[in-house]
Amino acid sequence: MSEVLQTFDKCSEFFFRGQPPVIPGILNPHSEDDRYKKICQKYSSKNEGSRYTFATLYDTTNRIPVFSAYKYTKEEKKFKRPRIPWMVEPQLAPAVDEMTVPNANQAMNEDFKNKYGLNRGHLFPSCHAADEFTAESTLTLTNIVPQKISFNGGSWNHMEKEISDIMNKHCYDNNNKVLAHVLTGALPGNNKLKERVNIPSYMWVAFCCYNSAEGSWVSQAYWAPNEEETEDESKTISKNSLKELQGFLSQNWVKNVQLFNSNCEK
Repeated sequence: MSEVLQTFDKCSEFFFRGQPPVIPGILNPHSEDDRYKKICQKYSSKNEGSRYTFATLYDTTNRIPVFSAYKYTKEEKKFKRPRIPWMVEPQLAPAVDEMTVPNANQAMNEDFKNKYGLNRGHLFPSCHAADEFTAESTLTLTNIVPQKISFNGGSWNHMEKEISDIMNKHCYDNNNKVLAHVLTGALPGNNKLKERVNIPSYMWVAFCCYNSAEGSWVSQAYWAPNEEETEDESKTISKNSLKELQGFLSQNWVKNVQLFNSNCEK
């Protein structure tokens, strides 16, 4: 079972150098917040026991995650997309029938029925998981936002594949193993799904890693509006630098955002 905690200390491994992002006014690293909840995402199975698989900062007012943080270590072997029921976080839901109570301060399965061109958009995508266990752990409603279906399956899906190819090629640690730290987030928009769940205006992603072969730090960033796409539209989300993404977030969301340690700020 995942844990809602005062700090990310128990799952600091998912942040570059163990340091969560700096997001003034939203992320206080050392205390619990009534609105923004720190979740160390922990998953269990009969065969593999339980372990932490990623971290999420969750906005209980907008009922969407601010970001999810995870380690990308390359897929160990091919596996099918998980087909398990979507999970909720009991610590953010009423104790009685948390799957249906409308007052829960998180998104619920009911919110995505008759979803008006929207579906469940992962922040930590299952396709970036190293194994089936980790992939299953991403199917929690605290890791998703309402995302336009054509965008989710179009340019955003292409970008997720592109970024994994880049990390597989360039992100090798001193043990010659693929390793990158990734942050994926969403900017709140002006509309709500079912008058409860905020529909993000933008989605963004950035990774930071060390390329041992080159002896240098590598980073890359992307962002795009959460909008409908048509078949004849371009399916490319432009690559950007980490500094450019932080500038975009500071201009359109919260000033002085710092996603990673300065080593990766190129």
